[in-house]
Amino acid sequence: LWQLYNGRHAPGEHVRVFPLSNWTELDVWQYIDREGIELPQIYFAHEREVFARNGMWLTAGEWGGPKDGETVEKRLIRYRTVGDMSCTGAVDSDATTLDAVIAEIAVSRL
Repeated sequence: LWQLYNGRHAPGEHVRVFPLSNWTELDVWQYIDREGIELPQIYFAHEREVFARNGMWLTAGEWGGPKDGETVEKRLIRYRTVGDMSCTGAVDSDATTLDAVIAEIAVSRL
C-alpha cells in the first residue's frame, strides 16, 4: 500500500491516509451486510415531504426551499448519505432493508 503514496513530508507537516477512498457505495453496503452491522432506520427509505430542484429531491426548510413554483409532495425517498438535510439531495427509493439497498445500488447508474 505505501508504495502507492509519496510518504515524504517536512517536519511539522501532517500525513493523512484514507484507506476507504477507493471503495464504492456498493462496497460499503456489502461490507455492512457481510459484517452484520446494525444501522439506524435513517439510512433506509421513508416517506418524506420533499420538492424537486435540479433533478434532486430536497427537504423543505428555512435553509432555502421550496421557492416559488416548487411544489412540496410526499414521496418515498432515501438519502444516499446521511448529513445535513439543507445540502443533501435524496433519491426515489423503496429500499427499507439492507438487502433492498444493496439491490438498488447494484443497478443504479447515478
